Amino acid sequence: MKLFRQTTQIILCTTIIFLHTSCFNKKTEAIKPAILPAPLSQTIQKGEFSIDNATGISSDKEFTQVADFLKAFIEEGSEIKLKDTSASKIIRFEKDTSIKNKEGYSLKVSPTKITISASSSKGAFYGVQSLRQLLPASFENNTFKENSVQVQALEISDKPQFRYRGMHLDVGRHFFSVDFIKKYIDLMSMLKMNTFHWHLTEDQGWRIEIKKYPKLNEISAYRKETLIGKYSDQPHQFDGKRYGGFYTQEEVKEIVKYASDRQVTVIPEIEMPGHSVAALSAYPELGCTEKPIDVATKWGVFDDIYCTKETTFKFLEDVLDEVMALFPGKYIHIGGDEAPKTRWKTCKNCQRVIKREGLKDEHELQSYFIERMEKYINSKGKQIIGWDEILEGGLAPNATVMSWRGIKGAVTAAKEHHDVILTPGSHCYFDHYQSTREDEPIAIGGFTSLEKVYSFNPIPEELTKEEAKYVLGAQGNVWTEYMKTEDKVEYMAFPRIVALSEVVWSHEKNKGFDNFKNRLEHYLKRLDARDVNYANHLYEVKGKTTFTNGKTQVTLKADSNKKPIKYTTDGSTPTATSTTYSAPISVDKSCVIKAATFDGNNIVSSVFEKEITLHKAVGKKINLDVAPSKKYSKGGNAAIINGIAGSNTRFSDQEWLGFEGADFEITLNLEKPTEINSIATRFNNQNSNWIYAPSQVIISFPETKEILPIGLERSDETIVNFKVSTKVKAQIIKIKVINFGIIPKGNTGAGNKPWTFIDEIIVE
Repeated sequence: MKLFRQTTQIILCTTIIFLHTSCFNKKTEAIKPAILPAPLSQTIQKGEFSIDNATGISSDKEFTQVADFLKAFIEEGSEIKLKDTSASKIIRFEKDTSIKNKEGYSLKVSPTKITISASSSKGAFYGVQSLRQLLPASFENNTFKENSVQVQALEISDKPQFRYRGMHLDVGRHFFSVDFIKKYIDLMSMLKMNTFHWHLTEDQGWRIEIKKYPKLNEISAYRKETLIGKYSDQPHQFDGKRYGGFYTQEEVKEIVKYASDRQVTVIPEIEMPGHSVAALSAYPELGCTEKPIDVATKWGVFDDIYCTKETTFKFLEDVLDEVMALFPGKYIHIGGDEAPKTRWKTCKNCQRVIKREGLKDEHELQSYFIERMEKYINSKGKQIIGWDEILEGGLAPNATVMSWRGIKGAVTAAKEHHDVILTPGSHCYFDHYQSTREDEPIAIGGFTSLEKVYSFNPIPEELTKEEAKYVLGAQGNVWTEYMKTEDKVEYMAFPRIVALSEVVWSHEKNKGFDNFKNRLEHYLKRLDARDVNYANHLYEVKGKTTFTNGKTQVTLKADSNKKPIKYTTDGSTPTATSTTYSAPISVDKSCVIKAATFDGNNIVSSVFEKEITLHKAVGKKINLDVAPSKKYSKGGNAAIINGIAGSNTRFSDQEWLGFEGADFEITLNLEKPTEINSIATRFNNQNSNWIYAPSQVIISFPETKEILPIGLERSDETIVNFKVSTKVKAQIIKIKVINFGIIPKGNTGAGNKPWTFIDEIIVE
């Protein structure tokens, strides 16, 4: 009996040990590589490397900091503790001078060793970022609970296409915490972005401590209230709450150090001569009028800018002395954009400077201003970057141009052999809408989709191969007029920053939007783990209406084509049991189509909704005697007779047609004599955007010679509905739209002819 108990105990103990060992040696499956941005070359090999408590980590002396960064990431993200000494399995950082690009690296993973090779710590760090994406996303939020992780064997050789890979953040309009700035930089560095453009001064707030001028932080850093809603809303409404803040110099040093540890250079922007209302509120003597003004409480461009007097230059030199001491990088951004010359034209001091310096006009005075500040900054061993307005009146000798008003500025500067950074509003402004959905959070305007960002080529076609060498790279801009919270900044920046990272890092042969989307699906899990409030439009359903063979059809698609789309036509929200979309939906009566992307039984997208109103003009022939603006005719002329109304808030969607300052006539051919009881349409009337409903609409029927002229009175509504009833049988309808005329005095754009925007023409 005793022997039996001993034998049983031995078996039991052995079993417990086996189970204990099995539990702690549980293997995770290696992640299939889906690295963003795409490496220059990547070869998958057989086998896996297991990172566990028996794994060592070592580095050449130059890479100690990067090795420590990786060690901390693995140990803080999991239960694994790496050895500092050599081991049978090792992660090794090695200096390789044959890698000529300082940001290039090679990553080799075999079953016994991971080797990251580079010629500088920058390259080694980017090797770590690629390795990081071969580990489970749970490492990002410290929730990986196993004591080993498998890494796919592979070889990567990689280097960036462009040396400047930047993201901008405006903290002047809205102020964000030090912790958020660090998070923003961290998320940039994960994508191998290397420059953080920190927009620190604005009309609405001065955000950096300047010890010599304390009023900048006591007065300029705070505004008495903030605009509510959009700037285009009339009349303007305000919240009545004091708002502001600034970064102390110690906080700036902390952020700069944090960025440097992640191979990110911080470029500060101190705006001049424009966007300086906040500074002038504290020191009005620096302006042309010298009259007291308040920190701006709404957005826009203001006439009050720095005067060209000597006290202004002394002030700016003193400010820059303190700024340059905080930022060790090569560049100081001095703005230079949107500086009205209104005050300069009537300022005796500015006119004396123009005469004294032999300048032609106020544009050359701005060039003088910029050149003078450049000489001072150059004398301190730094160089300036300015927005493309610094080209006006002549470009400062050593300036780098940041081209935002399209690519023209970049082309001009590069042809003059100046370095340029591309950041056009068309592709790189992340304050624009990224979806056509009506429920998208408020944005400044425009439309820049993920695919549009990805399609951007930073090298303008107009440049020769030699001139293209002056293109340093590209940058995404995040202006925060309508981004009050950190969550909103993340929503607007991500995942568009991911697309831009591949634009500036990856080489053309490795790019492709479909492949990018597949990898982005995996990367979103990493953003989830980092608690990033990104815009998930990857699965968003989009619809297009066509008229084929006498039938209206709606085509649905999502950027990710892996998951099924379910839809309904009765206005109900789709469920997992709803019809699966497989071919264009034929519509034979007015209806509301709703659709969503599904993962199993769960909706993973927003719900697409499109109301189709079938009427007698849908799909018929249309002709216009004046072509609409190319910018505002994305759906073509037929967009206004396709049965779909335009957005109530955005005139830039594909359903509106926009005409700049012109009368125009629309001819509808119903293809056979048709009983007509009414004709209706809508006009946009956002006066703050120079858009006015027409003064008159004239409807005529050539066959009957009947003419119906209807005048429209001025309205404060943003949408003006138009409808006329009639009893006529006709095949041809002519609709003459007469432009509003001249914008009245006191209104935005006064003295100019406004735009006319027309929506769906409904014939009943």
